[in-house]
Amino acid sequence: MATDAAPLMPNPFFTPSELPYELPPFAHIRHEHFLPAFERGMADQLAEVAAIGGSDAPPTFENTVEALERSGAVLFRVSRVFFNKTNADTDDATQALEAEIVPRLSAHEDVVLLDPALFARLETLHEQRDHLGLDGEQRRLLERHHALRVRAGARLAPEQQARLRELNAKIAALCTEFGKNLRVDTAAAALVVERAEELAGLPKDDIAAAAQSARDLGHDGHYVLGLRNFTNPPQLAFLEDPALRERLLTASLERGLTSNGPLAVAVATLRAERAALLGYPHHAAWQVADQTAGTTGAVEEMLGKLIGPALAHAEREGAALAEAAGVAEVRAADWQYYAERVRKERFDLDAAALRPYLELERVLRDGVFHAATLVYGVSFTERPDLVAYHPDARVFEVHNADGSPVGLYIGDFHARESKRGGAWMNELVLQSRLLDQRSVVVNNLNIPKPPAGDPVLLTWPEVITLFHEFGHALHGLFSDVCYPLLAGTKVPRDFVEFPSQVNEMWAEWPEVLAHYARHHRTGEPMPPELPAKLREAERFGEGFDSVEHLAAALLDWSWHTLPATELPDKDGTAAFEAAALERHGLARPAIPPRYRTGYFAHVFGGGYAAGYYGYRWAEVLDADTVRWFRENGRTVRESGEIFRRELLGRGNSVDPMEAFHAVVGHAPDIGPLLARRGAEG
Repeated sequence: MATDAAPLMPNPFFTPSELPYELPPFAHIRHEHFLPAFERGMADQLAEVAAIGGSDAPPTFENTVEALERSGAVLFRVSRVFFNKTNADTDDATQALEAEIVPRLSAHEDVVLLDPALFARLETLHEQRDHLGLDGEQRRLLERHHALRVRAGARLAPEQQARLRELNAKIAALCTEFGKNLRVDTAAAALVVERAEELAGLPKDDIAAAAQSARDLGHDGHYVLGLRNFTNPPQLAFLEDPALRERLLTASLERGLTSNGPLAVAVATLRAERAALLGYPHHAAWQVADQTAGTTGAVEEMLGKLIGPALAHAEREGAALAEAAGVAEVRAADWQYYAERVRKERFDLDAAALRPYLELERVLRDGVFHAATLVYGVSFTERPDLVAYHPDARVFEVHNADGSPVGLYIGDFHARESKRGGAWMNELVLQSRLLDQRSVVVNNLNIPKPPAGDPVLLTWPEVITLFHEFGHALHGLFSDVCYPLLAGTKVPRDFVEFPSQVNEMWAEWPEVLAHYARHHRTGEPMPPELPAKLREAERFGEGFDSVEHLAAALLDWSWHTLPATELPDKDGTAAFEAAALERHGLARPAIPPRYRTGYFAHVFGGGYAAGYYGYRWAEVLDADTVRWFRENGRTVRESGEIFRRELLGRGNSVDPMEAFHAVVGHAPDIGPLLARRGAEG
């Protein structure tokens, strides 16, 4: 985005973009445009809501629900661009504006959701919904708008609503502060290593990337090992120096504890008070009531079925590692290192040896895009004429097999200081027939950028992450609904990860893997024995992966299943974590949670509060669907068309579990997931 001092142009957020697919005009967007656009966007929507609620005409679907869907256009445009920037290309000015605008947006949302005149009209329509002649999507939309307002407190007394607004504003501000602290703490915790000899065992391209990071950060002649958003840095699998491994893991585990621990307690306490105000025993009960799980009991039953098999599998893995290391028990900092040794010895598979066959551009075009062509018939054309928000971000136009347009895909794959950690998908434009819009979606990853001219070689987990995030992108791109509220990934939180997890299967689908896994210099295909070894080796590690994920899910769950009076004080974060893990049988020093509280941005800086279980919940659906793809007797292309039509394209216009049933033909079966996660054998 432009940042020079040229005269300020007319605010580009005030009118729809004239670019293809209404791609935001990033070349003309400056920081000075954001605040005026937010202020006008909020004012416009409040006027629109007042006009809807104050109408003298009897409420109808068109003059109330559909009118509400058309409201807030300016606010939508600026919000999507701004919050993409806060995650992918932030700076001091952006963070300052974020801290200012987030509480104001929270207050604005409360005004819209709690407007009494608007709610009265929606209440009337909701009571009459059986007699309005609505089609299925219209009825779903009416019910969603009504439910969102009931859940937001529209039926509370005025004084209760006033307190609710205070709570929402405080929570929004604290979550923003949590994210800002985490960016600072993660950067500060990166390890500066003075000599290359200390990095013995690390692949040479990783060493080159560490040297480049050091140069970028002003540490010329040294090496910087940056942290990821999760607990275990991937370098732990290769570094030969046990002291350096310990330093790296300790830095990862302890970041955010001092700055974000008290914030997490405050956020959890405020959420608990809000839940009580809304009539729920705790935040998890309020959250899950609007998810596919439905009840906290259903979540706890599912997690309970997974804990035992996961621990048993992890104990088998730990015994194998201890034998390889010649010790009684393997330390957390050494687990990945010895797991890599066992994979080499037991499966004759060297993770570093895979990387020359996993060059980013080939994985993207001949893997991720090729799989989408095989399964869904779509094609991708890069559009260098379309400017994205950062030079690293690339724009691709997507078409159906018949040449009809689908939307735009933006890929932003490299790590940089201005980007938060992790990997995610954003939607800059939501598909909607009502507004005649098609999808514009963004994938962000954090792949270290090597020195100029060197190839970008991926690890296998990075390949899986790319396929995973592209699954979210397809969910947005394939949306085929009328109304924005129901479009694309706007489904329950415990369902949204399901399509992305299904898309991971294509990474190792033989026809796809053979197409992209080629040596970056010679073009030779990956040796035929490696894929089979890879599949075998992947099974070794499922126990560790399951336990660390479940530990994080149950930490989140523990923070959000208590009333405010039973939560710890601001200095009690570490003790609370330890007690929660012990209570659930997951206090395993060698397998720390995938996220600790201080850097659990999903929960305390994002939308996954009492929802991180959704990854495992969605994996039940994912494993069952993968089995369906493999065993239903149809071609991949025929199966893909069913999956796209009946599920990906439906967004939230139908009940998501009904969409799942329409694809696989039965209720979810946990058996395939238990088999995948090592409950058998």
